[in-house]
Amino acid sequence: MASRILACLLFAVAIATVDCNLEGDALNSWKTQLLDPNSVLQSWDPTLVNPCTWFHVTCNSNNSITRVDLGDAGLSGPLVPELGLLANLQYLEVFGNNISGAIPTELGNLTELVSLDLYHNKLSGPIPTSLGNLGSLSFMRLHGNKLTGTIPESVINLITTGRLRILNVSNNLLSGTVHRNNSTGLRVTTVIQDPKTPAM
Repeated sequence: MASRILACLLFAVAIATVDCNLEGDALNSWKTQLLDPNSVLQSWDPTLVNPCTWFHVTCNSNNSITRVDLGDAGLSGPLVPELGLLANLQYLEVFGNNISGAIPTELGNLTELVSLDLYHNKLSGPIPTSLGNLGSLSFMRLHGNKLTGTIPESVINLITTGRLRILNVSNNLLSGTVHRNNSTGLRVTTVIQDPKTPAM
C-alpha cells in the first residue's frame, strides 16, 4: 500500500514538473526571439526545474505562471504563439518596448487573463478575434502600436458579456467606430479609440 501511495505522489510531482517545464519552455522560446540589450531576461534559465525563480515572472502556489512583467524593459522582437500555453496567466505586461509583428491568435487561449498590456510597442496587423475568448479580462490596452483593421465584434462583446472595463486602442491605424449603448444598465466601460475617427 505504501509503495502505491509513493508511486501516486511521484506521478503527481512528475505531472506538476512537466507543466512547469512546458511553461518554462514557452517563455524560453520567446526569449530566444527577443533582443535584450539590458539583460533583463538573464535569469530565464531553461535548465532550472521551473520558471518561478526567474525575474519578472510570478507563479501561484502550484508553480504555474500567473504574471509576466516586462514593461519598459527595452526588448525588441515578436510575441510568440507559445505564450498561449501559459494557461494560468493573469497579467501579461509587455508595454513600452519595441515588440513588433502580429499579436498571436494563441493569446486567445489565456482565459484566466485579467490584464493584457501591450501598449507603446510596434505591433502591426489586426486585433485577433480570438481575444474575444478572454472572458476574465478587465483591461486590454493596445494603444500606441500600428494595428490595422477594425476592433473585432468578439472583443467588443467582452464589454457586455465579460468583465472588460478598459479597452484602449487609440493611436493605431484602426478603422470603424464604436458606439456606446448605456440602455442596458451595464457597468461603465471605457473604450478609447483613435481621435481621428468618431468614437462612441
